[in-house]
Amino acid sequence: MLLALIGGFALSQAFRTVAAILAPPLQQEFGFTPRELGLFAGAFHLAFGALQLVMGMGIDVWGPRRTVLAAFPLAAVGALLAATAHDYGQLLLAQVVIGIGCAPAFLACTVFIARRFPADRFAAVSGAAMGLGSAGLLLTGTPLAWVVEQVSWRAGFLVLAGGAALAWLAILLVVREAPAPGPAAARPGVLGALRGYGALFSLRHTWGIVVLASFTYASFLSLRGLWLGPLLVDRHGFTLLQAGNVALAVSVVGMLGPPLFGRLDPGDRTRRRWITGFTLLVAVLYGVIAASRSAAVDVALSLAMSLVSGYIVLQYSDVRSAYPAAMTGRAMAVFTMAMFLGVGLVQWLTGLVATAAPGLGLDRYAAVMAAIAGLLALAALAFVLLPAPTPRTLHP
Repeated sequence: MLLALIGGFALSQAFRTVAAILAPPLQQEFGFTPRELGLFAGAFHLAFGALQLVMGMGIDVWGPRRTVLAAFPLAAVGALLAATAHDYGQLLLAQVVIGIGCAPAFLACTVFIARRFPADRFAAVSGAAMGLGSAGLLLTGTPLAWVVEQVSWRAGFLVLAGGAALAWLAILLVVREAPAPGPAAARPGVLGALRGYGALFSLRHTWGIVVLASFTYASFLSLRGLWLGPLLVDRHGFTLLQAGNVALAVSVVGMLGPPLFGRLDPGDRTRRRWITGFTLLVAVLYGVIAASRSAAVDVALSLAMSLVSGYIVLQYSDVRSAYPAAMTGRAMAVFTMAMFLGVGLVQWLTGLVATAAPGLGLDRYAAVMAAIAGLLALAALAFVLLPAPTPRTLHP
């Protein structure tokens, strides 16, 4: 059952990273500016993130299976809308529809794992799920680049629409609802779930979690999901297929990180120090790419960053241990909302930076990478300075 849910997550991973490969052909056909590309890539994540509270409430009230089955058809509809788009507005609308359809995909997996596996296995199982789900990134590497070069970018969206339909069918046939914590009569209603979000935000440590979540995954997705292809094509003269090969390699390496860090999880006492340290390490790697002018260095650091970014699975474990079991669904929803609103925000901001950089005499990609490095460093500082969870929080 978990594998079927991971299949939906894998398709959502593919949808959220199409811009890295589709950016060059979209620029060629429609003449998009970097700012427009940033908004195009970010629209998926803004819609995805904005719906997380609704999806978390749906999972708490109706369960992961029903929630995913109700929403995921929109991913296929949005892909078909994109494949037939003839202007920028229709492409943006398609990205929003796809984002809504994919919104419950990984949240359903994490809640399913939290309910089916003991707490001491949560990091390992979540890491494995993230690694397997990252197979969707493979689709938007060499395979999608080949489809785009052989046919068109529209064919790429048609392929993803077919994949979304198959993933939905697998969930329909295989998945059964995981048991909710406590008796069925204790499940919250809609108003109870909304009150639960209020209680969540009243906890002071929620804000440190939200701030950091807004920039860690966003940094990886801004590279792999948007700027990797343009950086390699524009800065180093790669062909689209060559850029797709690099994206494929980055995705393969990225599949190894979450299971690795899930097994290395140091536990509640030192996990937060690990999270802070690896966030700062990734910020340094972005800073080196900003200063680099070597294709080999940029590719090598992109691969290294893809592996190191697997530490993000430790943030899921941090959330799992920071709240009582009854709040798990909503806590994961708030965390996921922050992650993907952050992706949309960072992709939009980096689009603005890329547009403004040449007028300021700066290299476009150096400015983008330096901006991401700075945002990560500030987020790590906020995570350290804002309150951390206490045992009293878990056992009030």
